[in-house]
Amino acid sequence: MSNKKFGRRKKNQRFRPSGGMKNQMKRDEPVEKGRADIEDGRVLDEPVYEKQHEAEILAAENKAAGIKPESETIKEKSTEAKSKKPVEKKGVVASMKRAAREIIRKLLPKKNSDKEIIISAESLETRVALMEKGVLEDFTIERNKDERIVASIYKGKVRNLEDRLEAAFVDIGIEKNAFLHYWDITPTNLDNRYEMVERKGKRRNTPRLTRKDIPKKYPVGSDITIQVTKGPIGTKGPRVTTHLAIPGRFIVLLPASDQLGISKKVQDPKERKRLKEILRSLDIPDNMGAIIRTAGEGQKKRYFVRDLAMLKETWENVKRRIDNNSSPICAFRDPDLIERTVRDFLTEDVHRILIDNKSEYERMQKLIERISPRSKNKLEYYGEPQPIFDKLNISRQLGQAFSRKVTLKGGGAIVIDETEALVAIDVNTGSHKGGKDQSSTILKVNLESAEEICRQLRLRNMGGLVVIDFIDMKQHRDREKVMQRMKEGLRRDKAKTHVLPISQLGLLEMTRQRHSESVLSTFYDECDYCKGRGHIKTPVTMSVEIQRKLDELLRKRQSEDSDDHQLRIVVNPNVLDRLRREDEDILINLEKKHLVKLAFRGDTSFHAEQFKIFDGLKNKELVSVGETTS
Repeated sequence: MSNKKFGRRKKNQRFRPSGGMKNQMKRDEPVEKGRADIEDGRVLDEPVYEKQHEAEILAAENKAAGIKPESETIKEKSTEAKSKKPVEKKGVVASMKRAAREIIRKLLPKKNSDKEIIISAESLETRVALMEKGVLEDFTIERNKDERIVASIYKGKVRNLEDRLEAAFVDIGIEKNAFLHYWDITPTNLDNRYEMVERKGKRRNTPRLTRKDIPKKYPVGSDITIQVTKGPIGTKGPRVTTHLAIPGRFIVLLPASDQLGISKKVQDPKERKRLKEILRSLDIPDNMGAIIRTAGEGQKKRYFVRDLAMLKETWENVKRRIDNNSSPICAFRDPDLIERTVRDFLTEDVHRILIDNKSEYERMQKLIERISPRSKNKLEYYGEPQPIFDKLNISRQLGQAFSRKVTLKGGGAIVIDETEALVAIDVNTGSHKGGKDQSSTILKVNLESAEEICRQLRLRNMGGLVVIDFIDMKQHRDREKVMQRMKEGLRRDKAKTHVLPISQLGLLEMTRQRHSESVLSTFYDECDYCKGRGHIKTPVTMSVEIQRKLDELLRKRQSEDSDDHQLRIVVNPNVLDRLRREDEDILINLEKKHLVKLAFRGDTSFHAEQFKIFDGLKNKELVSVGETTS
């Protein structure tokens, strides 16, 4: 934290973290599970199946990719608190209160939503921006030539079985074989974010598959149907599972499971009861399962019937491709960004969808007509000459999203640095004018920073470990307010996040699910000139290095017999300018000292950190330092 006003201590004052050394804050959140979450891919906004073996699977995946485990493993502090089922209060008074709240909710006029979706569909890429009150809250980009692999279903061929990793490697027709852990083959329950719903009648009796049975059931060379949960990142190949899930607008179809469930985000007990009855009444095949998504809250039964019919038809097409084609083959590919936007983002609180491509506009009309006919009037076509992202001030906000320093409205600033190991975020007061009450000023800056950090994480799609250095707060209640503001902001994030309390050093540590590369890596390549450092050596530094190398060469020459000696040095023009002006006298003294003639020449093709030394008489290269920019 770089802050001149609020970070000073007296010379004789020892460092003492906020809250003292004894009262250490308890970390009730599981750290190891958080590390597993950041590497986990997703098919939906939330995982469908439970992830109790995620840490074990991730360790095996890293080992298969040749990634060394960390020297000091962070042990899990406690098990994750399971999501509690909403408790329905009983009694006459409780019933009257629920009835009164329902009447008030219906009588109150609905607020006009300021949420809108802006789509720019071009020949090479499609961009989708989610705006609220003119502020960019979410951003997604998809290159049209890039292959969409996550959530796709493949008929693959088992190429190798690694018993020590308890994993299979499956050929799905791409460069790297997919990683399939045995835990992703054995049957599993729904994630605890969903409430299980009992089916009518008896459940099917399926033979229990254990990990020991897998090598016999799926030997090398056998075919297997799998779904990609995470695309290839770095040295890792894609990760796959046999626990299939095909998402619709209101329902997720589970072709390989007979379990039924409802999202626990649906809080109203009466609505949950209604959805359970609808789910039981749907014509779901005995060998399949389904869960109702949060978007299904308040929807009529006919919408679920229509959604299920489309999902069943999709699965029949997938099954037909699997049966009629040899492996490896892609049997189902997740829809493109525009179709996913209609499926996942077109909710009641969105009042407008604006798109600038006429053909895609017509395609969206057909999609909305099929998925949500009453939302058809929300779709609008933008045909003005000015680019849609420029017109609505999205381009400027995106530009800020790629800047290292983000200035806040109150005058503070946050500095974001992405590294291979983690994302470091530093909070500064910047130009914020501190009043007499410094603690309230610090709290105000930290609260505003917390909101902006949550927004930046979404916009930049940054994943992995994130460490935030807030301005130090003395009061425990202030730290709790900042912590609460972070959690509120992260609730809007579709990627899974895991936040730990502010540490004794004033740092907030968190993880964010890594399911794809960051937006920064999509837009930018590493700089070939500085090799990603962001800095190059100064002309002064290069002058010192050249003089040092010349002195070394000339000292070695003293033992050799040579009457005349000349050296030619080729450098970058900026370095040459330094040598000719500020360092001219030093080089003249070097010539006199060693009885040598030095000739310097500039070459624009040379890197700023590159130079070569030649024997002037024999034209022989003696030294070559640095690389060319080409």
